[in-house]
Amino acid sequence: MRRYLGRSSGLGVSASDKNVHMSTTDEMVSAAAEYAKEFGSAGLAAAPSRKVTVVACMDARLDLFPMLGLQLGDAHLLRNAGGTVTDDTLRSLVISQRLLGTRETILIHHTSCGMATFRDEEFLDTLEQETGARPGWSPAAFEDPATDVRESLRRIADCPWLVSTAARGFVFDVTTGVLEEVRSA
Repeated sequence: MRRYLGRSSGLGVSASDKNVHMSTTDEMVSAAAEYAKEFGSAGLAAAPSRKVTVVACMDARLDLFPMLGLQLGDAHLLRNAGGTVTDDTLRSLVISQRLLGTRETILIHHTSCGMATFRDEEFLDTLEQETGARPGWSPAAFEDPATDVRESLRRIADCPWLVSTAARGFVFDVTTGVLEEVRSA
């Protein structure tokens, strides 16, 4: 069995050719070295050209660049479990707006999200039982992505440090590829 490095990088070097087992991280570092050889994005500003921040779930099925018609340098992308607007998300949004000039926020949750498969208290109890320590943060699980989008929009609207609370929320359907807007309640 041959295992190729950089699945999408086209490197074509197999681990068996080198008699070495490469971890996924090693594969990615190798792909990054190939990427650097043709890197052409030097000189892009830290401030996104389209003045927008996208807050989305970390789910690997969400390919935000083609989905939203983005190019490198267009937007700030903030990803976390569920795409929920947490205190840390608000911290990043405030920095994005106040220091780097963004003025719009787009929230993207999705169907079949892992955050709808458990309850906060049960997860926290399990972590405490297994490790002896209970985290000080909330997992922020939810039952319905549209309801959580509305709650996240409310958190943005209520944040006193944001320059702009212009935000819209969406749910991406992972089976159809359709991005549907969620209206505020």
